[in-house]
Amino acid sequence: MPRVLAIAGSDPSGGAGIQADLKSIAANGGYGMAAITALTAQNTQGVRAVHVPPAAFLTAQLDAISDDIGIDAAKIGMLGDATVIDAVRGWLEKVRPAVVVLDPVMVATSGDRLLQESAEAALQALLPLADLITPNLAELAILLKEPAAEDWAEALAQGKRLAAQTGTTVLVKGGHLQSGPSGAGQPDAGCPDALVNTAGLLGQETVVVPGERIATRNSHGTGCSLSSAMATVQARVGDWEAALREVKPWLLGALREASALDVGTGNGPVHHFHHVQDVTSSRRGQQGPAGRGSQRGHGPAEGEFAAALRAGAAGDLDAIYGLEFIRGLADGTLPEHEFAYYLRQDAIYLNGYSRVLARAAAMAPTEAEQLFWARSAQTCLEVESELHRSWLRTRPAAPILGPVTKSYVDHLLAASVSGSYGVLVAAALPCFWLYAEVGSTLHRAFLADGAPEAHPYADWLRTYADEDFAAATRQAIAHTDAAARRASDSEREAMALAFRQSSRYEVDFFDAPRLHA
Repeated sequence: MPRVLAIAGSDPSGGAGIQADLKSIAANGGYGMAAITALTAQNTQGVRAVHVPPAAFLTAQLDAISDDIGIDAAKIGMLGDATVIDAVRGWLEKVRPAVVVLDPVMVATSGDRLLQESAEAALQALLPLADLITPNLAELAILLKEPAAEDWAEALAQGKRLAAQTGTTVLVKGGHLQSGPSGAGQPDAGCPDALVNTAGLLGQETVVVPGERIATRNSHGTGCSLSSAMATVQARVGDWEAALREVKPWLLGALREASALDVGTGNGPVHHFHHVQDVTSSRRGQQGPAGRGSQRGHGPAEGEFAAALRAGAAGDLDAIYGLEFIRGLADGTLPEHEFAYYLRQDAIYLNGYSRVLARAAAMAPTEAEQLFWARSAQTCLEVESELHRSWLRTRPAAPILGPVTKSYVDHLLAASVSGSYGVLVAAALPCFWLYAEVGSTLHRAFLADGAPEAHPYADWLRTYADEDFAAATRQAIAHTDAAARRASDSEREAMALAFRQSSRYEVDFFDAPRLHA
């Protein structure tokens, strides 16, 4: 569990600042800590007053935490004045957590100014110490001393200028843009976000992640929540693009279901724990709250969600069948060192996968599902043990964790701490479903060739005919489909995304021996 320190101001209404940070960190699987930079008197209608305690006391808070507790990530928000910024800068230069996200809080969603203009130069000097900067469009313009962007193209251009100026990655957020049609400077009427870096840290200069625009006035603390979630997930997965693709669906759900909270008469907070509520409701066998503000629909019919997942995975299956590894495994021309690499990675993967399935068993809402996932976790460990006994024993090599294996397992572990049973089982499903389909196809091709004993991988191909695994796959599909019927619309979206990401990792896993063996 990542230990995440939020350095920010306090919002007594609970929607923004430290209060939002701690909720966001917890909702995304982290352990939250807090150092208070400023006290505000505010509610959903606006900020009434700001008090900045002495910077020396902030330093005392920061030192007390870092002297005793390891810090995996730090999120920096409202800093108030130049002395506070200097205190944070001095601490960062001394401690330097592995992940630093800086949300340059200067202007609140309500339009209230939260940073003294005299402190802007000090903030500029702090920016290069961050790994990710997350300004809103007004703050992006202030940092560049330019007018605010009026369309998506100009927002991206400003993000690139700030990235070049600071030498770090900038998250450009489309939430404050007016929605507009394609061709009007914005990719569509949605709400895109983009990671921008001109130093090659992302592998490409710009990564755009599209998203839905949620029509709600309840967006208080959205920037705080996004930045602290990014710090938390990045500490878990170690990839900014993967972090954004995980955080964005969660935040969309928090916005979509914000009205269920019924807090205040102005710009209300987002619902940080909407996905946890879904899990709680499913344990009771209910469809969630049906009263005011519920965004839960009637849900798909039985089998409908699973059919949609299968249709979406068709391209990934085609990609797998086109891989040199699969063709070589089928016809026996696969180099043995590539097969050995695949087996070693498979053994490492199964160890991590078993932990994920054990977590699914712990979260499952019914006894039947608990037993299924627990038995599946046990089977993974048994298969891993058999791999070592019968295959890897004759092909000794150091068990080096490959990059694709690491990324895939990290993705699954991230799903396991998402708080959503549905997201977890959807992420785990492709290892059943795609693997079973590929295995069945390979086995049929092997039999069509007469099952030649001279085939170097004959014993391995025969294992694909295991009817027990085929039956387990059918059960995994049914349990995932049932979870989707219990889920809210936003949770189903997150489930579909988790499934697509895992399906893509299945393709990469089969292709990894060619690239890394």
